[in-house]
Amino acid sequence: MRRQPLRLAVLEATRILEDAGVESPRTDAELLAAHVLGVERTELPLVPLVDPQVVDALGQLVTQRAKRIPLQHITGWAAIGAITVDVGPGVFVPRPETDLLLSWGLDLLSAREFPVVVDLCTGSGALALAVAHARPDAQVYAVDNDTTALAWARRNADARASAGDNPIRLYSGDITDGRLFVELDGLVDLVLCNPPYVSRNKTLPPEVADHDPGHAVFADDGGLALIKSAVSLAARLLKPGGGVAIEHDDDHAQPVTTLLSQRKVLSEIADHTDLAGRPRFVTARRTG
Repeated sequence: MRRQPLRLAVLEATRILEDAGVESPRTDAELLAAHVLGVERTELPLVPLVDPQVVDALGQLVTQRAKRIPLQHITGWAAIGAITVDVGPGVFVPRPETDLLLSWGLDLLSAREFPVVVDLCTGSGALALAVAHARPDAQVYAVDNDTTALAWARRNADARASAGDNPIRLYSGDITDGRLFVELDGLVDLVLCNPPYVSRNKTLPPEVADHDPGHAVFADDGGLALIKSAVSLAARLLKPGGGVAIEHDDDHAQPVTTLLSQRKVLSEIADHTDLAGRPRFVTARRTG
């Protein structure tokens, strides 16, 4: 059988995904092609021709993606910082926007040795593990209250430890519990939190509504309930000069900024935009 141009297969995949309403059809088509070939996306131009079996395999994956199954569920992984984590049904899929929150946190840690870091609502463990990879000297704590998420986080933590990263400390706990991590009060350099923050009456794309677990997406009080708990925890855990970064919905910049401003021990409060220029996370520093 004759080999076929990969470029044409990707163009056809892009058309199918565009017709299905996928937000980034060309990007997803190329990532699926790279997944089938076992190469990086940037290496696709080096593969001009492919066997018909490759085209067929790509077509099968494109059919799944056109049904709005998340790309990361199809490939089995999501990228965060310099690592990837395994994801699938039952656990929240990390988004590229969270890389910006991670970068802010790593910048804050850049002048600190042996920092203590806490990741609240860790889900797959993505943020905690990305910090542990970037900062081998860090002591990283991660917590979630969902057993399925914790199973994914443990799987990812074991994989990163096998790859040579320092192990994180993974806990089952609820950030609404005022006693959580009391042994770390005033000792933490960085608190990161990507909590459930979507209002329960908000309409979401099928990738989120049908595949991300609802308890990892939606929150009471218009989406702010767990953010309030994260703010309280950060104010208690951070050492003087320590920082907190909390991701939020794109219409929550002012409410979350206000929540942080109400804590006298927090200052330098700033809101940050995501890759599309929308408000996405708020940061603050512990005074001292």
